[in-house]
Amino acid sequence: MAQKNQVFKAAFSSFIGTAIEWYDFFLYGTAAALIFPQLFFPESEPLIGTLQSFGTFALGFVARPVGGIIFGNYGDKIGRKSMLILTLSIMGIATFLIGLLPTYESIGIWAPILLVVLRLLQGVGVGGEWGGAALIAVEHAPKGKRGFYGSWTQMGVPGGLLLSTAIFAIFSALPKEQFMTWGWRVPFLFSIVLIGVGMFIRLRVMETPAFEKVKESKSESRLPILEVLRTYPKQVLLAMGARFAENGSFYIFSVFVLSYATEQLGLPRSMILNGVLIATAVEFFTIPAFAALSDRIGRRPVYMGGAAFSALFAFPFFWMVDTKHTILIWLGIVLSMAIGHAAMYGPQAAFFSELFGTRVRYSGVSIGYQLASVFAGGLSPLIATTLLAWTGGDPWAVALYMAAMAILTFVSVYLASETFQGDVLEEKPGTTVSGRETVSS
Repeated sequence: MAQKNQVFKAAFSSFIGTAIEWYDFFLYGTAAALIFPQLFFPESEPLIGTLQSFGTFALGFVARPVGGIIFGNYGDKIGRKSMLILTLSIMGIATFLIGLLPTYESIGIWAPILLVVLRLLQGVGVGGEWGGAALIAVEHAPKGKRGFYGSWTQMGVPGGLLLSTAIFAIFSALPKEQFMTWGWRVPFLFSIVLIGVGMFIRLRVMETPAFEKVKESKSESRLPILEVLRTYPKQVLLAMGARFAENGSFYIFSVFVLSYATEQLGLPRSMILNGVLIATAVEFFTIPAFAALSDRIGRRPVYMGGAAFSALFAFPFFWMVDTKHTILIWLGIVLSMAIGHAAMYGPQAAFFSELFGTRVRYSGVSIGYQLASVFAGGLSPLIATTLLAWTGGDPWAVALYMAAMAILTFVSVYLASETFQGDVLEEKPGTTVSGRETVSS
């Protein structure tokens, strides 16, 4: 009973902490699409202001590998739990300070400079967060249920997006002058309350059995980053490729679509925010469903199914948005996120964790996950906006870009080893059910 309680506590801690982290991160993405161009880049043309704002959004992703390397290194040396407490603190403080920032009108060029600095701190915090949260859940989970319990980490993402979108929608309903003056700040300042809740929960979780085994045997890696790149280069590259469709398309569905629908189609922002809200609520349940399915039939078939759906649905998604019909727009966002994205994201925490041995697992999952974030999610709103300008407002090039990312992900997962029947406590190379060679799964 005590062991089951610890498994649940670890999974719940992973969910709560990740939800708070991503509340902060998505809050910035929403603000970057809707208000930061006017408040921090007011002297630019609307499209240029949006590009500059999405540029600061992308900077957070550039900082994420730095956070992944730093916290992954110490997470493999000291432990998962202590690193997760630190990442939560960094992320929360940076987000709170964004809510206090003076705008361009008050301090001129220093406003966007300070915004960039705080965005970089956000990125460093998130860079170290996901790997540790995934391992806390997966390494505590019993064999045969790692996909399901690992998905609690992933559920924190729609949880955070749901909370940030809902709160932002409430305050965006204020009269425009009030919203642009003080209303947008409240969701950022509210993050300090969430940090207190997250800290309370995370301090009650024990270190994972897998890492405790490494500590007891005194076999911690001296240089985890170098060891993972030397021992698992294929796994790092395939994990990066596996992220492209999941990560890149997600930010088009949840961030880029806000600016596209409001600026190109003239639709009210509340319509799109509500659509994202509904899709996120549905995905909250489909993520663990797809993860549980991966515990039965394997990570690869579920993941590849999500990539295939994303490729096939790229053009229909924009056709549905271009109708300007509320129900069709909402349906397009729901299908994109609750099926295509969820089928890839649900099994991901367990899949990536199982690719690496315990000694360097924090570093391995963090590098593979976060390096891809720079080129996928971090650049996708910027690339999509640039492609839209190049085509004169026609989204066909954006849809083609999404399909290309999905194909890259499908191929990467196909080339990876199946991992769902492996043992996360086992450090020695073995062979999976697919017959492909694997290491430390």
